[in-house]
Amino acid sequence: MFKEFIQIAGIIDKEETEMLLGCGIKYLGFPLRLPVNKDDLTEVSAGRIISGLPPSTHGILITYLSNAEEIKALCEKIGTNIIQLHGEITIDELIKLKRTFPESRIIKSLIVGKNSEEELFNSINSFEKFVDAFITDTYNPQTGATGATGITHDWKISNAFVEHSKKPIILAGGLTPENVYSAIIKVRPAGVDTHTGVEDNSGRKNKPKVIKFIEEAKRGFEKIKES
Repeated sequence: MFKEFIQIAGIIDKEETEMLLGCGIKYLGFPLRLPVNKDDLTEVSAGRIISGLPPSTHGILITYLSNAEEIKALCEKIGTNIIQLHGEITIDELIKLKRTFPESRIIKSLIVGKNSEEELFNSINSFEKFVDAFITDTYNPQTGATGATGITHDWKISNAFVEHSKKPIILAGGLTPENVYSAIIKVRPAGVDTHTGVEDNSGRKNKPKVIKFIEEAKRGFEKIKES
């Protein structure tokens, strides 16, 4: 599932969804119950969009919830079993989530800049038995945001995660059509994610940017397969 994974996050509405599907995107991220940024759409709207997705296309819940019961309830409400956990969650809650929601697929964030490299490596060691993948992102110290910041980080750190982790690493944090190819070559991740990097000034996803992002990401994945 996470091989050559390309996700576009921050879905706004059905129109944007249809545009992304038309571009070939199969993983759409829905950030909900956020501590800093405002939700892009309501939970009811997210559920309607996810329920209408074609086969082999997936809606992913991106949330900062840390309680297993609340996470499971929100997944059931919007109709997904793929969860990107972007907040602080304990091992005990992860175990509980897996026990009560065994069909769940869990992606755990690694926030570069908020935590030290040592702490992040320790997180990988602690969590990798209980998650299906990790996703990097970049901390914004000015706003306190740990996602959708549009800020890159030192890709050498993410590459070290790739080499260290037994689970797939998805690269996020300031990725754009202009830098995603270089990022993939340097990091060699299992997948990539972008949010603000393919938006126009209105905050909507821009079709030419999305198409170029996909093309450049696929070119990067092909390149690393050759090497």
